[in-house]
Amino acid sequence: MTQRFRVGVQLPEVEREVRWPEYVAMARAAEDVGFDSVWVGDHLLYRDDGRPERGPWEAWTLLAGLAAVTKRVRLGPLVACASFHQPAMLAKMASTVDEVSRGRLVLGLGAGWNQGEFDAFGVPFDHRASRFEESFEVIRRLLAGERVTFHGRYCNVNDAVLLPAPARRPALMIGSGGPRVLSIALPHVDIWNTWFDWYGNTPEGFASRNAEIDAAAARAGRAPHEIERSACVRVVLDRRAEERPVNDDIPPLQGSMEQIAAGLREMSAAGADETILVVTPITEDSIRRLGGAIALLG
Repeated sequence: MTQRFRVGVQLPEVEREVRWPEYVAMARAAEDVGFDSVWVGDHLLYRDDGRPERGPWEAWTLLAGLAAVTKRVRLGPLVACASFHQPAMLAKMASTVDEVSRGRLVLGLGAGWNQGEFDAFGVPFDHRASRFEESFEVIRRLLAGERVTFHGRYCNVNDAVLLPAPARRPALMIGSGGPRVLSIALPHVDIWNTWFDWYGNTPEGFASRNAEIDAAAARAGRAPHEIERSACVRVVLDRRAEERPVNDDIPPLQGSMEQIAAGLREMSAAGADETILVVTPITEDSIRRLGGAIALLG
């Protein structure tokens, strides 16, 4: 490889209760050891899955804080649910975080999936693809600097504009494997992202799914190479940690730092421009240890 592909890390969501000073320490550690990006989940509540109910901090407030205490890493939601906020407001929030970060935001978007949190917080769960379609149009056009009037079934804006004007349009990333959502987003996004269970957490599985995205991009009128590919990769450093259950049907990447670096190289060869590590345990020490694998990538 003439240039190392990017490696990011997802910060804790609901693995355990994490307070702000630890988020700061982990994000700064990621910068120190060479990670290219840090990510936070955009969820409200988990329940009814056989585990105690739990919830993360609000993603956009957290991203704004992380933008202020880091200097280099890209930042983003993995991924923002388009239904959790009115779309023009979501565009306003994204523009503000991008300003605070001095252009480091990657706006990951999706339609959402966890009905329990939708119901608990009074967010409609029906017609998610249709709602996403309307929201996505408003968000992307506002972030591109347009003045937007849009009257749809679920979304209405009247002469909306982002002021102060964004200094740039943040990179747009779609986190979905659904055919309809892909058909809506792929004509416009810069990056496609997938969670590790969608491709089995193996380079071979990713290569197969990646070929499907190539075909979907072509159907959407895009040259496949125009869309970067981002893959979440499950990494287990200590199976004794009880943060996130290990499913051996989806084998985690594990072993020495040399083995982990080799696995990331295989993901690059399979077509990933970026891997986002979903780590057990997700601690500052884990992030610093994984810096050894990043150093081996050159």
